[in-house]
Amino acid sequence: MSTELDPANPFAAPSGLPYELPDYSVIREEHYEPAIIAGMAAHRAEVEAIATDPEPATVENTLEALERAGQLLGRAATAFYNQLPSDSTPGLEDIQERLAPLFAAHQDAILMDARLHERVKSLADAAAAGALTLEPDTAYLLEKLMTRFKRAGIALPGADQEKLRDLNARITSLQAGFGRKLLAGANEASVLVTDEAELAGLSPDAKAGAKAAAAARGQEGWLLEMQLFTHQNVLASLQDAGLRARVQEASMARGATGGENDTREVLLELARLRAERAQLLGYEHHAAYIAADATAGTTAAVSKMLARLAPAAVANAKREASELAKVSGASSGGEGGPGTVAAADWSYLNEAVRKERFNLDDAALRPYLELERLVHHGVFKAAGLLFGLSFAERTDLQGYHPDVRIFEVFDAPEPGEPNTGLGLFLADWYTRESKRGGAWMDSLVTQNHLLGQKPVVVNNLNIVKPPAGEPTLLVWDEVTTLFHEFGHALHGLLSDVRYPSQSGTSVPRDFVEYPSQVNEMWSWEPEILKSFAVHHVTGEPMPSEWVDTMLASRIWGEGFATTEYLAAALLDQAWHQLAPSEVPASVEDVLPFEAAALAAAGVDFESVPPRYRTTYFNHIFGGGYSAGYYSYIWSEVLDADTVEWYAENGGLTRENGEAFRRKLLARGGSQDPLASFEDLRGRPADIAPLLKRRGLA
Repeated sequence: MSTELDPANPFAAPSGLPYELPDYSVIREEHYEPAIIAGMAAHRAEVEAIATDPEPATVENTLEALERAGQLLGRAATAFYNQLPSDSTPGLEDIQERLAPLFAAHQDAILMDARLHERVKSLADAAAAGALTLEPDTAYLLEKLMTRFKRAGIALPGADQEKLRDLNARITSLQAGFGRKLLAGANEASVLVTDEAELAGLSPDAKAGAKAAAAARGQEGWLLEMQLFTHQNVLASLQDAGLRARVQEASMARGATGGENDTREVLLELARLRAERAQLLGYEHHAAYIAADATAGTTAAVSKMLARLAPAAVANAKREASELAKVSGASSGGEGGPGTVAAADWSYLNEAVRKERFNLDDAALRPYLELERLVHHGVFKAAGLLFGLSFAERTDLQGYHPDVRIFEVFDAPEPGEPNTGLGLFLADWYTRESKRGGAWMDSLVTQNHLLGQKPVVVNNLNIVKPPAGEPTLLVWDEVTTLFHEFGHALHGLLSDVRYPSQSGTSVPRDFVEYPSQVNEMWSWEPEILKSFAVHHVTGEPMPSEWVDTMLASRIWGEGFATTEYLAAALLDQAWHQLAPSEVPASVEDVLPFEAAALAAAGVDFESVPPRYRTTYFNHIFGGGYSAGYYSYIWSEVLDADTVEWYAENGGLTRENGEAFRRKLLARGGSQDPLASFEDLRGRPADIAPLLKRRGLA
């Protein structure tokens, strides 16, 4: 590859915009590939210079030099992989498929370089012998780098290294292919409604959004677009049982309908190749390979936790099903027989029970949950009260799509000093045909002192966009999702580390969800809830008795929520605890394998299907959560314990926020993350608060 890049390419030099925000006003699709290829070549040249340096290895000429290397590649690749899932095009998808094997080969070339490994090892040996004294963050950087070399196959003989390179290239390509098929399949699965009467129960703003979605695709009627997870939000409102069944069926059939968007062949090859790679590296299976580099440590620890939670969760879900089945009009033909309900009817009947038992339903709440007020008087307000942050919209800056809004984030100033610019926050709230489902956070620039960079972070959601001029009204799940993703954003924004590779969310997969889950608690905090829950027309606050009832009703529905999540987490483990020879050979075996795995784990309750079925489980087959979807519940142990810590220490205060910021968020991946938690909590995590929260005690 050539390191030459046209100086006119926007990535040829660091962006001159505030905080090095990529200049999307000039970036075009054709700029990405040449910049990334030149970036790989430049990075390889920089690494080559480090590996062949005639001087003995030092922190400066080896560890810091590695951290400084690859800046052109970083600029181009982060911008590309941020835009790809958020505003994809066939051209971007083609670029991804061409680049995927190149990225795998690039990573392998660095981490299988024996010369580079020897230099890093000499530092580790010197530190172990007491001949080299390191700062704690540098010592941790060195320890993790040595682990990366080992897990990349540095100790394998040459022939096995070549095999590993081939496996990595193919795996990376398959993951890209899965994501492409899934996006196309989700768009294909959207349910078009041509008879408005079928939409009875759907709120006017949601109906208007569906009308606009159909028009955007040149269709007449109302288009119910698919969210990534199994259980679609519209099911809670639709009165027409037939339409609910159509939506549920379309959701659950994604990826298994035959044709070019069927994902089964791709995921089977992925599962098999991951298993082969794990065994080549000396692990029993892919799940063991993943757990070894996480806080869990072993698959036994993961399996023990999931097995402990599953029976009680399913028992709770079945009790909830019995309650739902008593509601007038409930389906008596639920898959589980008498006393159960059809999966398609669960949310609708659940709303009826909530309305009867708690005098609440989503339709009544929506007018009080308007997006703009939620952002400023909920999410941003909580960040201000806890961390002293303030936000100012930058309409002079441009994102990768017109829907993207950009906010400058300011830190609390010292007395007599002006506000300090901390970074940028990009908000991309709305669903569109070019965006994959789900919600996520990305970083365009990571905070670090070595290069003097401040953070630029992005949150993506998939809220249905209303017609122009209409307010964006939410259901409660979207409220907590927004707080959750902003928790990830805070992890990036409040990072305070020296090395780029340790910044913000650069922590083990089963720890990264912890700060974001903690941030969900503020959506329920009475002071915050009463601030944002205001009627979008009248300005009247949500009735206080509703707020009190919402708080009191939180445990209702935990049986469903925990069961659907655990079913997906156990399914992930089932696929990734296989040896290569155990992976099903035929696409016709995928769904039977899924059914058998759910039955073996005791979570085969058909009224509550997995949050993600195998064929559209993007987290594990298209994203970075393979054998790691358990991370959410693993992190929730820490989260629930931290909620207790806040309560014990006075709740929503700057003092508590500052402690959480300095002891945990700011440290990123600069030390063992469990040490950060124990520094905050004063002890290891206790599972009891989680069991209480989930109704599993």
